[in-house]
Amino acid sequence: MNTSDLKNLNVAIVGAGYGGAAAAKALSLLGANVTVYEQATQTGEVGAGIGLRPATMARFRQWGIFDAIAEVTSPSDYFEILTATGEPIMKDTWPEFGEETKTHLIHRRDFIHALLGVLPEGMVHLGHRLESVEDKGDRSVLTFANGETVEADLVVGADGIKSVVRQQLFSDKGPVFSGEHAYRAVISADDAYGMVVDDNLRMYIGKGTKVYLLPLRHRNQVSFDITALCPDSTWAPNITKDDLVKTVEGFDERIVNIARNLDMDTVSIRAVYDIDPVDTWHSDSVVLLGDAAHSMLHHQGQGANSAIEDAGALADALAQTGSVKEALASYQATRKPVTDELQRISRQGWTEDELDDVFPGQKPAAQEA
Repeated sequence: MNTSDLKNLNVAIVGAGYGGAAAAKALSLLGANVTVYEQATQTGEVGAGIGLRPATMARFRQWGIFDAIAEVTSPSDYFEILTATGEPIMKDTWPEFGEETKTHLIHRRDFIHALLGVLPEGMVHLGHRLESVEDKGDRSVLTFANGETVEADLVVGADGIKSVVRQQLFSDKGPVFSGEHAYRAVISADDAYGMVVDDNLRMYIGKGTKVYLLPLRHRNQVSFDITALCPDSTWAPNITKDDLVKTVEGFDERIVNIARNLDMDTVSIRAVYDIDPVDTWHSDSVVLLGDAAHSMLHHQGQGANSAIEDAGALADALAQTGSVKEALASYQATRKPVTDELQRISRQGWTEDELDDVFPGQKPAAQEA
C-alpha cells in the first residue's frame, strides 16, 4: 500500500498483550492511525519468565525499540536439557538470526510494560471488553461492553486464546486441554540453592514433569516453572504445596527444596490449553494474530515470539501489497504454515509411557495426532 493509503488507514487492535502491542508499534511506524482496545482496567502480565529469540530481537531492532526491551533482560547464549538429577542430555546455542545470536530472558510483566511504554500516549484504551464484531466487508464495527462502538478499516484480533473475534468470525471451537498443569513462580536467585550460575535456560526432565530454571539476573531472580501431567482440566486448579512438591519427587534435591520453600500465594497455577489450527485467519477487513490465531503449548517456548513475528509479518504485508485484502491473504500465507507446525510439535511434549501413567489407556485431546 502507498504512503497516503497507509496514513488514511484506521486500525483497531483488540487486545494489548504481546501481539497487540507489537502490532500497534509496527503498524503505527507505517503511518497508520492505530488504536488499541484492552478489556483490563490496568496493564500488567502475571506469570514468570520467557525467552525472546534472536529473530524477535531483530524485529525490535528494526522497529527502533531494541534498547527499551534489552535493558530489562538477561541475554542468554545457550539452553541446556538435563535429566531430573542433573545429567546432561543436550546443550545447544540459540538459532541465530542475522547479527542476533542471543535469546533475551525477560519477566512477562517487564516485557509488556516495555512494549506498551514505546507506544504513543493515548493509543491504548483500557476497560474495553469486546462484545461483538460486525464484518461489513471493507470495514468492520466493534461493540464494547461499555457501550462504545468503533468502526475501522482493519480490525486486528489479538485477544488471546479465548478470542471473541475468532469465535464470532472464524471458528467456534474452544480451547483444548493439554492434560498438564503449569506452576510458575519468580524467586530470588539467592533462594535457588546455587542452581543459577549464569544467564542460560535449563530444563530438567523427569517422568511426567519438566522443571525450567530461567535466570532473570538483571532482577537477581529466577523463574522457576514446573509443567506436570495432570487430568484436572479446571482453568485455575486448586493445588496444595504437597501436590506441587510431589511433582518433583526424584529430582535434584535442590529443586525439591525450591519447591518446598515456595510461597503458594506467589505461585501461578494454571491448567494448560491450546487451540486446534484455525483454517482461516482473515476476512477482507479483520485478521487474527498471536494466541487468537494459533495459541500453542509452551514446550517450544514460541508463544510470545510467534505473536511478535505475526506483528512484523502483518506490517510487512501491508507495506508490500496494494490493499488490505491482499495484505491479509499474504500475511496468512506467510505465517500460518509456520505456526501450524509449531502448534503440532509443541503438542509432542511427553512420551507414551509418561502419558499412560496419568491417562491409562487414553490420551488428552491435545496429545492426539
